Amino acid sequence: MRVIAGTARSLPLKTPEGQDTRPTTDRIKETLFNMLQPYLPDCVFVDLFSGSGQIGIEALSRGAKHAYFVENGAKAYTCIQQNIKFTGFEERATLLRQDAMGALTAVREKEVDVIFMDPPYGMGLEEKVLDALKGTGYVTEDTLIVAEAALERDFSFVRELGYQVMKEKNYKTNKHVFIKKQGTVSAG
Repeated sequence: MRVIAGTARSLPLKTPEGQDTRPTTDRIKETLFNMLQPYLPDCVFVDLFSGSGQIGIEALSRGAKHAYFVENGAKAYTCIQQNIKFTGFEERATLLRQDAMGALTAVREKEVDVIFMDPPYGMGLEEKVLDALKGTGYVTEDTLIVAEAALERDFSFVRELGYQVMKEKNYKTNKHVFIKKQGTVSAG
């Protein structure tokens, strides 16, 4: 596993030991970042369920001004620390060792540009995270939320939470779902 493009291009990244994480393959990561590229320059990026941190590190390498890494697992957290240090992004990274739901309140930004989440499959965490994000001030109509999920995961629930699916990119065994807040009619 390596950084594909940008200032840290070709640097190898560590992956956490064990079967607790599913690193995104370089090919899928490249496809994802080709779609994300317009959002990346000077953006604030949040990587939920970070695993090795490779997605947030790729965003930093490609021009994000700051990235939040959220990981609860001890081995994965240590792996992210090592990868951030190795790639030289300590000044532009905030690493939070807590569960994703709790970390959402720890993000101290006026606006977040991209939120990426790759939660464990089959646990309904995408719905819980999207519901919790509704209550944050940093998710605006311009914020792009990308969920990596199993191919069979149905995202029709997003409409009732006030979001819309902008695009889905299917791969052999999983997919990326691009989500944004629906335009608000009135606040109150």
